Amino acid sequence: MKLVCQQSDLNSKLSLLSRVVPSNPTHPVLANVLLTAQAERLGLTVFDLSLGIQVWIAADVEETGALTLPARFLNDIVSRLPNCDIEVETDDTAVTLTCDSGHYQMQGLVAEEFPGLPSLDEIPALDLPTDVFLEGLQATLFAASTDESKQILTGLHLNTSESGFEFATTDGHRLAIANFPDLVTPEPMTMTIPAKALRELERMLGRVNADVALRFDTNQAIFELIGEQGTERLSCRLLEGQYPAYPQLVPKQFERQVTVERQLLLSSVERIAVLAARKNNIIRLKIDSAEQNVALSAEAPELGMGEERLPAQISGEDLDIAFNVKYLSDGLKALDSQEVQLQMNSATMPAVLSPLSGRQITYLIMPIQIRG
Repeated sequence: MKLVCQQSDLNSKLSLLSRVVPSNPTHPVLANVLLTAQAERLGLTVFDLSLGIQVWIAADVEETGALTLPARFLNDIVSRLPNCDIEVETDDTAVTLTCDSGHYQMQGLVAEEFPGLPSLDEIPALDLPTDVFLEGLQATLFAASTDESKQILTGLHLNTSESGFEFATTDGHRLAIANFPDLVTPEPMTMTIPAKALRELERMLGRVNADVALRFDTNQAIFELIGEQGTERLSCRLLEGQYPAYPQLVPKQFERQVTVERQLLLSSVERIAVLAARKNNIIRLKIDSAEQNVALSAEAPELGMGEERLPAQISGEDLDIAFNVKYLSDGLKALDSQEVQLQMNSATMPAVLSPLSGRQITYLIMPIQIRG
């Protein structure tokens, strides 16, 4: 294998792929990236047997071939090289990288040891608009659980029906739902995709200007993007188990409603969070219907306290309620409208945050019970 490629192209792709490489692989080759030199392009593939990614960059290929190299080691070297042409040349399993500043040698493993990515080419692809898919991910991914003991909650639940596309995530304390009624599929489908895989897909979508093609069966999902040098793929194993019946968690009616400017509320929450983080991450909201304002406060023993008041449109009786400050901040960041509405029944029942305009997004957050 002998080729020349741009440092910037190689660095960009390796920084993406190195995130997927397992720290403690079950086989040494799984810590490697597979380099595949074809006519005028270089393929880069990583696979941990659950999550795999294949991408391509432009290259001037003199000799085709394939070899695997330690992914993180290669990334560490390439990321520090100057932005210039890099020559990659192999001699059996040894590789030499040559650039303006010098040359580097490393040992790899033969390509035949690298497991092949799953293929579902026989299954028709479902084409999805990139902007819609990205919007769904950005509105929900943050609420997925990171607790591996609750594995089904570490995924994003994708559901389609005659009502359109629905994205949903929950960690047991909060729930994010994004609905896209204009996006209808020929057949209903439901699956739970690991949030880790979708975060990598989100990064890929930000680099490729192309629609997403989704292929799936009962065990796997494969996302395909048509890039300048060829089809880029992300494959992942679907999560098994019954996803919680989340629609029944959302109250059908509310006794109190607060409408407030989103950025104004978010800025106040982030300032109060400085104090909340010093104790228990709790932020208190005092809803004052008569004065038509919301008071946000937090206390940090031996340090002090902070309080801010914001104008709001309030219907219903006064209420004191408390939330995890990060959960409240995350929800406000995920919404994209100028104004948001916070709907509540009591200090112990779920509250729902939603935008007043734009996409149909529901963010449910459980309050924290406080004394005094």
